[in-house]
Amino acid sequence: MKTTRGSRPIAAALMLAAAFATVIGDAAFAEGRPAKELFGGMALPAKAAPSPYGSYAKGCIAGAVAIPTDGPTWQAMRLSRNRRWGHPQMIALLERFSRDAVQLGWGSGILIGDISQPRGGPMLSGHASHQIGLDADIWFTPKPVNPLSPQQREDMPFTSLLEKNKFLTVDRRLWTDTHARIVVQAASYPQVERIFVNPAIKKKLCDTWTGDRSALGKIRPIYGHDAHFHIRMRCPDGASGCKPQAAVPPGDGCDKSLAWWFTKEPWAAPKKDPNAKPAPKPRAMQVSDLPKACAMVLDAGGPSSELEATYQAQGGGMPTAASAFVAPVAAADSSFEIPAVVPVPAARPAGW
Repeated sequence: MKTTRGSRPIAAALMLAAAFATVIGDAAFAEGRPAKELFGGMALPAKAAPSPYGSYAKGCIAGAVAIPTDGPTWQAMRLSRNRRWGHPQMIALLERFSRDAVQLGWGSGILIGDISQPRGGPMLSGHASHQIGLDADIWFTPKPVNPLSPQQREDMPFTSLLEKNKFLTVDRRLWTDTHARIVVQAASYPQVERIFVNPAIKKKLCDTWTGDRSALGKIRPIYGHDAHFHIRMRCPDGASGCKPQAAVPPGDGCDKSLAWWFTKEPWAAPKKDPNAKPAPKPRAMQVSDLPKACAMVLDAGGPSSELEATYQAQGGGMPTAASAFVAPVAAADSSFEIPAVVPVPAARPAGW
């Protein structure tokens, strides 16, 4: 069929519209299945420029890359979960931190827990966050000299740093100055927005840290996090679809917001009204509840293999938008908008 020069833009527009309609149609077909099942079932990332969409607890990521399972100063744990995917800047940060941790005396490196799923999104189990490739868990156990086997990485238990029979008390037999140094080191990077630790660990740092306290305010108390700590990066520059969290309040965080965790309120069971009707079963999050871009991320094509999508270090530098992929043509289209999303939960002191 012969095509005139003037008809080419129209044809291209129709093709793009058809592709977009297909994505929306596929997402509508999937409506009813929880988003965690759809994102949790993806084995490989969306082949696109690295782009986080939405908030840390309600979003997805295109163009994620995997950290290698083994490196000179790290090992990835729980490989069967397939959660070692993240934004290239997060992966580069973890590689850099692993080297710095060794210099601080943290064994032969770090053990890396969950980062994100290949396309982010809600998980089948575990986290509410870790959805946009900018969160990562680091074990409070150094990487051993002899590398762990895949089975050991699955079976190795977590070690809590808290005393078993005392309320919110760090076990002095387990806690060392090196624990403090690596947590503060992680908080010191300018691209890190928050570090989450157990309230008892935050208090231990408040009471004992004698070095520079300028990064201490980034270290926030939260439930759990007694066997690992959580690194959260800020939204990368230029990532317009990424929903930032509110800024950390000024100061070192060793204030009333920390004291609140040592009251009964955070740990008390919610009061039940005996006359109240049973609450309806919570509705599972759907793809339509996420930013609109996540439907396209879910339907996008992927790489040919995991190896193709594994991050390659770039001389220790921090990439700005580098990834294993070349952005597809559709990635530059602006025919959909990213709706506002609200981080959860809200029932905590300001700046959690």
